[in-house]
Amino acid sequence: MNTLLGRRVRILAAITATAGAVLVAGCTSSGSGGTATSADGGVDLVKAGKLTTCTHLPYPPFQSEIDGKVQGFDVSLIDLVAKDLGVQQYVFDTPFENFKTGAFLNSGQCDLAAAGMTITEERKKNVDFSDPYFDATQAVLVDRKSGVTSLADLKAKGKKLGAQAQTTGEDYVRGKGFDPVSFESSDAVLNGLRTGQVQAVVIDYPVVQGWLKNKADADAFKVVENLDTGEQYGFTVKKGNTELLAAVNKAIKDAKADGTYQKLYEQWIGPYTPSAADSPSPTAS
Repeated sequence: MNTLLGRRVRILAAITATAGAVLVAGCTSSGSGGTATSADGGVDLVKAGKLTTCTHLPYPPFQSEIDGKVQGFDVSLIDLVAKDLGVQQYVFDTPFENFKTGAFLNSGQCDLAAAGMTITEERKKNVDFSDPYFDATQAVLVDRKSGVTSLADLKAKGKKLGAQAQTTGEDYVRGKGFDPVSFESSDAVLNGLRTGQVQAVVIDYPVVQGWLKNKADADAFKVVENLDTGEQYGFTVKKGNTELLAAVNKAIKDAKADGTYQKLYEQWIGPYTPSAADSPSPTAS
């Protein structure tokens, strides 16, 4: 996902499917210079009656603006957390770099981050991750006219490769000796392919699946390779925020156990095949 996009920040509301009653137990120090309000279950929130979620738009099918509302797989899962807490989710669009550093969590602007973010040891130094909620693979999508048949084939044919900046996909291809053209968002990656700036891109496979639902893109591009990088996505909270982390993990676990996870997966991503991240966790971490 992307580098800093400038100072413009859009604030968009993602309303829970079923809004619970707001239960506020007063104000306490947030530890970041602001205030935090306690929701149902004693979880401190940065804004009364709201679970404020940092994300970066667009990144379909995980989060994107549809009909003036932020929607997607991540948004739907965090709606479940908000419902358990008796509040509404409020989505805050920020640069992806903030998720890696935990900046907006530490400054008290967001309660958690949900952005299709891969769990890595480096990122764990700055934020606390939830249990994994999605197993991800990277796809190599190419222009059908390029003649490229694999990632390795790009070098042999002298074709340009693109990737989204600051992502594990970009890190992966750099580790394989490529110097990809970096794009600031997933939309920019696709546009780079459409306009011929690059002849191939590496990005998360669910994102590619969404692109190829468009007939024009399906006719122009094709997936030539899936890269199993062993990645898993997690939501993040400020380091030490054990109460909110427990609430997130509980919502994920409950959704997997009662079938809600599968329904949301099929709604936003596609046919459901249980995997390690999709199975109920025996305990919350």
